Amino acid sequence: MKSIHVVLVGSCLLSAMACKDKKEAATVIPEVNVVPVGQKNIAVYSEFVGQTFGQTDVEIKPRVEGWIQSIHFQEGSEVKKGQLLYVIQDDELRDREQAAMARLAEANIMAVKAKSDLDRVKPLTEMNALSKRDLDAAQASYDAQKQSIVAAQAALNNARTQLSYTRVTSPLTGTIGVSKVQVGDYVRNAAGDEPITTVSALGAMRVRFPITENDYLKFSQSMTPAQLRDLEVQFILNDGSVFPEKGKLDFANREIDPTTGSLLVQALVPNKSRFLRPGQFLKVRIKAEEIANAIIVPQQAVNQMQNVYMTFVVNDSNKINPRPVQVGQRSGSNWVIREGLKPGEKVALVGNAMIKPGMQVKPVAKPYSYDSTTSR
Repeated sequence: MKSIHVVLVGSCLLSAMACKDKKEAATVIPEVNVVPVGQKNIAVYSEFVGQTFGQTDVEIKPRVEGWIQSIHFQEGSEVKKGQLLYVIQDDELRDREQAAMARLAEANIMAVKAKSDLDRVKPLTEMNALSKRDLDAAQASYDAQKQSIVAAQAALNNARTQLSYTRVTSPLTGTIGVSKVQVGDYVRNAAGDEPITTVSALGAMRVRFPITENDYLKFSQSMTPAQLRDLEVQFILNDGSVFPEKGKLDFANREIDPTTGSLLVQALVPNKSRFLRPGQFLKVRIKAEEIANAIIVPQQAVNQMQNVYMTFVVNDSNKINPRPVQVGQRSGSNWVIREGLKPGEKVALVGNAMIKPGMQVKPVAKPYSYDSTTSR
């Protein structure tokens, strides 16, 4: 009996301790990071993907056929207007020039002979030694020879022009790209052939980007042409950094592309640093609107469940409760809240799996800055 009594007492002590542990565990209050709901004026920016082009991009194509005899530039270097770039083998064209010179000389000789014949016929016709018909024939022959000189001179000019095309020069001062031909390659002047290189003037850069038809309508209806021209355009580089120089809108294409439903727009940026190069892809950021006194919270404070957005609000009694909200644009790392929250309310930075409605929590204020930019 004594041993049974001891066992019962031990069991009661163990049960009491277990109950005490459960009670202590039940009274543990979890700590939750909270931030106050912010309110500020938010600039909303539209972002598009653009590509850079030189101030002037000139594709160099050969205007005559032949073998590349020599190359006179270093790829990627700066070239001057008129600088020699390529020399195309010109043996055949020089032969054509010589033949054209010979034909011109022959035409001049024949013209001299025709003039001499005319000078002999004229006095004989006046003496009635020859007929008027003979005079007309001599005059016609001389006129024909003069036109032969004109034709031969034109042929010589054309031959010399063709010969000059064997020396390919730069049409402008700028940076030259990669040569797509090497010494010994055969080039043609056929339509549709690829350029053999490109020269770009790296002054102000052109940035072209497509916008949707809806964006076009929104900008057109909310801004005047003068306001659109004065809009500052920001550029985000591939590494996420902001290019320090801002641009201005330059022009929009005359039509919306029916295959994509987009409108091609161009902006100009000074590019004084010469940092931008043709062919770069970057983000184009344009201020679309400004929301006055916007309600904003961190994105971590908003939980999305299908089409429902939920926040968890901590009240003055430190109890946490879910509250559905209507979200607007993203503002950097924040959400713009259109309905559901008021400035100054405290929202928890936790997921809904860690808390229960009405749970008592220990709010821990987390330092947070709402300074950011809204993009859509």
